[in-house]
Amino acid sequence: QVQLVESGGGSVQTGGSLRLSCAVSGGPVPTIYISWFRQAPGKEREGVATIYPGGRYTVYADSVKGRFTISQDNAKNTVYLQMNSLKPEDTAMYYCAADTYARRPLSPGSFSYWGQGTQVTVSS
Repeated sequence: QVQLVESGGGSVQTGGSLRLSCAVSGGPVPTIYISWFRQAPGKEREGVATIYPGGRYTVYADSVKGRFTISQDNAKNTVYLQMNSLKPEDTAMYYCAADTYARRPLSPGSFSYWGQGTQVTVSS
């Protein structure tokens, strides 16, 4: 069974950067789909970024394109989300999710395995 542990959240000012980590156990990172999602209070969970098996193909939500980068370190079995030029609207709980197949990688319903989340707060 795949287990995911997120870390790296925190509080930053507008324009700042954070790097989130998702440590994966129970499955090699290069063989599974991994996505980052976020959920702000009172809002639905939304997909932010996906890295496909093999690590060469990535997709991003329009709201984060050009600012966020998803990557993986196979030796550490960890996926990262580098977040630059942060805005107050990026404030949310961030989750990583994994599965062996994801028909719609930015859709929460495509994933069976979830981490506990890490909070990101961006102040103006």
